[in-house]
Amino acid sequence: MKLTELKAIKLAELFSALSDASRVRIISLLIEGEMSVGALAEGLKMTESAVSHQLRGLRQMKLVRTRKDGRQVYYALDDDHVIELFQRGLDHVRHG
Repeated sequence: MKLTELKAIKLAELFSALSDASRVRIISLLIEGEMSVGALAEGLKMTESAVSHQLRGLRQMKLVRTRKDGRQVYYALDDDHVIELFQRGLDHVRHG
């Protein structure tokens, strides 16, 4: 399979977004369903500021999306591709 330069860059950026343990842990929680920053921070034992910082990067890569309910913002995985990529990576780690 031959990749164009642009596709190769976008794929490398995707893997770069997944190269941080905090972001991977956020994705692991969001697989269960949408959550607020506060709930994610509590579940991960991180500060809300640190979680927000990581979510910003995941949003830029279109791995997560937001939904507002009044003043509260909820985060969810953008689509099933994110879950599949996460699961395949986890399977690879488990068999390694």
